Amino acid sequence: GFFEPALQVGEVYSVRIESLSERGEGVAKIDGFVVFVRGGSVGEVLDVRIEMVKPRFAIARKLEP
Repeated sequence: GFFEPALQVGEVYSVRIESLSERGEGVAKIDGFVVFVRGGSVGEVLDVRIEMVKPRFAIARKLEP
C-alpha cells in the first residue's frame, strides 16, 4: 500500500543531523522518514520547519534560535 508520511508542511520538529547528502544538505530522520535540512552540520540538533513533503523524503528549513 501507499505509505502516507506523518509529516505536515509547517510543523516544527527538533532533529539531529545524522549525515550529509551528496549535495551537502543535512540528513535527519523523523520516525525513520528522511528529512533534508540545508545548512545543517553532522551531529547538530536543530529545530526545523517542514517546507515540502514528498513520498520518500521531506525538506525542512532550519529555524534561527
